[in-house]
Amino acid sequence: MYTTYHLESAQDITIDILETIKENFKSKPISISVTEELDATAYLVSTPANQRMLDASLEQAKKGDLVEIKITD
Repeated sequence: MYTTYHLESAQDITIDILETIKENFKSKPISISVTEELDATAYLVSTPANQRMLDASLEQAKKGDLVEIKITD
């Protein structure tokens, strides 16, 4: 079983979360890893390719070369 908990901050870790983990995994061996989540901006510039694409899009927008997309059902 694999479970991911997304929390706003470490301050949101509660006894209830720990009890849920204990209940779900019982006496099975587990690993707990903690990583800091990237916000949307950090994710967009997380790789050189993404940074170049974002920079190109910003330059395109500055020139007024925009693409209108209509979202329909």
